[in-house]
Amino acid sequence: MTTKILIVEDESAIQELITYNLQQAGYETSKVENAEKAMKHVQNALPDLVLLDWMLPNMSGIEFARILRQDARTKMIPIIMLTARSEENDKIKGLEIGADDYITKPFSPRELIARINAVLRRRAPESADEAVEIDQLRLDPANHRVTVDDQEVILGPTEYRLLHFMMTHTDRVYSRGQLLDRVWGDHVFVEERTVDVHIRRLRKALQLVGKNDLIQTVRGSGYRLSTGFNTNQ
Repeated sequence: MTTKILIVEDESAIQELITYNLQQAGYETSKVENAEKAMKHVQNALPDLVLLDWMLPNMSGIEFARILRQDARTKMIPIIMLTARSEENDKIKGLEIGADDYITKPFSPRELIARINAVLRRRAPESADEAVEIDQLRLDPANHRVTVDDQEVILGPTEYRLLHFMMTHTDRVYSRGQLLDRVWGDHVFVEERTVDVHIRRLRKALQLVGKNDLIQTVRGSGYRLSTGFNTNQ
């Protein structure tokens, strides 16, 4: 899936420059000029990352970041603050409010993209364009291929996204609801049992290469991809 970045910036020239460079780098972008419009956007669909200007009209970027961090639905969205403020106290304030990084204007497009990639690797590794490998099972987002010892595993698009998420969040149990939010999207209204169907399809595809035991059911809780090969089924 293409990484979705919300740009919250009231200076149109900077907004357009950021948008152009991020789209050239392969990101999907949305842009708004104030926190109120940003809030409406986030209520409709969660972005993978927010680029947030500090000095916005009406509600500041800091206030908006605080709101995002206080809401259970939005608290995990990575935030990078964009600001002309360069004083150490301002940087500390931005980080303490919950921002993941802080970029001082002016900045180069290369620096911005590098910072975005670094934050995504830390906070949302399934959104990063890096290959991941567990027990010879390799998933490469660059060419959208899953292989085991060069033998390709054929997956549908939903099974691919599900496997990518689980391979980048190993050894942690996720409920069906959490998987729906993180893989399908939090505004996609489908039954939680839909997850079971796709888990079965994923296991069936992995069984052909002897890796179906990686996906484990934790009774009463959900599913995990285990690197320890526990057998709590």
